[in-house]
Amino acid sequence: MHKLLLHLCAAGLAAAPLPIDPSGWRPWAARPEIAPRTFVDTVHARRPAGSLAISGNGNAAGYGGWEYPLSGIQAGQWYRFTAFYRAAGPISEAEQVIARLDWRAANGKRAGQPDYAWTVKSEGEWKRLTLDAPAPEKADAVTLQLYLANAPQATLWWDEVSLEPIDAPARRPVTVAAINFRPSQGLSAAENVRRFAETVEKTVTGKADIILLPEGITLVGTGKKYADVAETVPGPTTEQLGELARRKRAWIVAGIIEREGAAIYNTAVLIDRAGKVSGKYRKVYLPREEIEGGLTPGNDYPVFETDFGKVGVMICWDVQYADPARALAVRGAELILMPIWGGNEALGKARAIENHVFLATSGYGYPTYVMDPDGEILSLAREVGSAATATIDLNRRYPDPWLGDMRARFMKELRRDLR
Repeated sequence: MHKLLLHLCAAGLAAAPLPIDPSGWRPWAARPEIAPRTFVDTVHARRPAGSLAISGNGNAAGYGGWEYPLSGIQAGQWYRFTAFYRAAGPISEAEQVIARLDWRAANGKRAGQPDYAWTVKSEGEWKRLTLDAPAPEKADAVTLQLYLANAPQATLWWDEVSLEPIDAPARRPVTVAAINFRPSQGLSAAENVRRFAETVEKTVTGKADIILLPEGITLVGTGKKYADVAETVPGPTTEQLGELARRKRAWIVAGIIEREGAAIYNTAVLIDRAGKVSGKYRKVYLPREEIEGGLTPGNDYPVFETDFGKVGVMICWDVQYADPARALAVRGAELILMPIWGGNEALGKARAIENHVFLATSGYGYPTYVMDPDGEILSLAREVGSAATATIDLNRRYPDPWLGDMRARFMKELRRDLR
């Protein structure tokens, strides 16, 4: 007999793990003709009792798996859902391995929207999938759902499923300051950087965790060509920015023109609080003017770990295309910094909404702002020589009443299997 355990430690219930009657796990599919094959497998399991297995069974339309209804949920309480899985055969795990919490009210109807687990960590041959989420208003039950989606030649095994109450996550505040400034004509690259630093000192008077400057700060207003102001990274500009970062005890992102060998790049550098170069991003999408000016495109979308979270960088023309922001979000970026000369404002808003990330911009012919994942501007710097400053909470959820948590849905529904 299968004895898969579901650990439940809800307030008001038993404090120790409770064994769940194996008959409580039931196969599920929306229609019989798309039902995958479900069975208990004692060979591929983390425990001798066996695992919950799902086979695509050669059916490309197959979608479904196992469900377990669970009562005793408290509305507003945060829960941690954990499930281990392993997969074999052709499969795109990000889209085709699905674990959800489907919250239910006392009347049996759905309470809020389902929450998708998407945080994965490998543990040997198995992977641990986790989700931290609050039970919605009026929820008093939940259905645990473990599915395999449209993977006809794959087999999926689930084991060691658990649900336990946890404390609500603490706020993770990050203060972002985006600078609206454009130097006047006839200045050198070094003088430009000095004037940007001067503007930061005047406008960012309180604590800031990260300060964003525009695109091409060593080029704008100088009347020079790209090659005239191109420099190495590290180099003289990153040294000047490093001094500013140390004084402000803040991370800094700024756009410069970088030279490496024969190549010249439109680059954004990331400087840490100690004034060191922590990373750089080379603009991937170059408009024809920059190509005609001799620039070389970058070829990667790096995401950087900071002491407050994960950030990604886009530059100007990148916003015209969906894949830069999408790649950064998939790689875990929580905040995207965008130095920009000018561009389509609607597309900037779209990139924040569709990827459900915070977006900060610093521009010349484009607004300088800090925007939330719903596309709402939290702070806007209207005047040249001012800063858009906002404190965001990287642990805050932005659920939609009809769509649910779009950050999680993005991670599970984005078709990364298609090229």
